[in-house]
Amino acid sequence: MTDETGKPLRKPPRQVTPAYLQRAALAYLERYASSAENLRRVLRRKVDKRCRLRGEDPAGFRDMIDEVVEKSIRSGLIDDARYAEARVATLRRRGGSARAIQAKLSAKGVDRTAIAAALEGEDGDEEQAARAFARRRKLGPFRPGERAPYRDKDLAAMARAGFRFDVARDVIDRDPDDDPDG
Repeated sequence: MTDETGKPLRKPPRQVTPAYLQRAALAYLERYASSAENLRRVLRRKVDKRCRLRGEDPAGFRDMIDEVVEKSIRSGLIDDARYAEARVATLRRRGGSARAIQAKLSAKGVDRTAIAAALEGEDGDEEQAARAFARRRKLGPFRPGERAPYRDKDLAAMARAGFRFDVARDVIDRDPDDDPDG
């Protein structure tokens, strides 16, 4: 059988059940670390798509999604504080500024207090993260060739990455031979 455009007709997907949502949550959490709010968004997208294909209203499944997320929290599969600490450590190693990290974690739905707790005591790491960013992007002392003509561009790149001016200036103006990280 085909529809009016000539495409074969497909059976609609099965109805959303708590077991389906639990399997979808586990499959997602096996591959990705997640915050509670991010998992909720992922499950909502799955439900919305399935309901759209079935012609159902997805609003009736919000309670089921919330139950699955709460169950994941209770069982320890999701812990926003642990997730925030792990992401902060990873993003710091890659050269992420405190502002950029805060924005990324907020976008994932992590609570402000959990973000603040994960970033607490990391002020000394801001300069280290700035050096890592500059090294990765080959800015300032890590730039091959002459540096002076690119100083303003390098400072602007550091500012766009969320680093304070004083930290960016210290990193960009540093002598290449004085790099403590090697």
